[in-house]
Amino acid sequence: MPAHQPADPPTDRPLPRLAAELERAERLDPLAGLYDRISRTAVPSPGRVRDELRGRSVGHPVHSVLTDLPIGLWASAVALDLTRPSGHADAARRLVGLGLLAAPPTALTGLADYRALSVSARRVAAVHATCNGVGTLLALASWCARRRGRTGLGTLLSLAGMGAVGAGGYLGGHVAQAMREPRHVPGTR
Repeated sequence: MPAHQPADPPTDRPLPRLAAELERAERLDPLAGLYDRISRTAVPSPGRVRDELRGRSVGHPVHSVLTDLPIGLWASAVALDLTRPSGHADAARRLVGLGLLAAPPTALTGLADYRALSVSARRVAAVHATCNGVGTLLALASWCARRRGRTGLGTLLSLAGMGAVGAGGYLGGHVAQAMREPRHVPGTR
């Protein structure tokens, strides 16, 4: 299969244009190299464990499925914070904590997929991972603030974290959808 070539971005939409610019941004190569080293350290060499982290048994990449856990838990906490039902503070804190527990396996499956990406896809994936890392750190700060009874600060930190995770999610979707290698369809050339 031919290597991925960055697509020309639609000039009337800024987000696809930004993602395409990231594909070509050679200044991101040191960051992409850092994630490559992290991936090689955290994920076993090719073999059964790596295959399972990439979704072999389920027949589908696991990372994209696992991302719903921390994002959904953190978004649920924000929804409670904004609607403020009775007892919401404790429930929101627990949801943020559960999202923090779901983040490491989600990141690990992303690292397992990282080495299979093209150079341009790795650049985007590195920014994706960085955004999600920032979002996770903000969620951790939110959880700590909530434990100290500072629900208002915890809410603000969760909102900021969701912004970072949202940006990371957009870029992850770009990597998963717009940048995947063309697949052969039976009956075509």
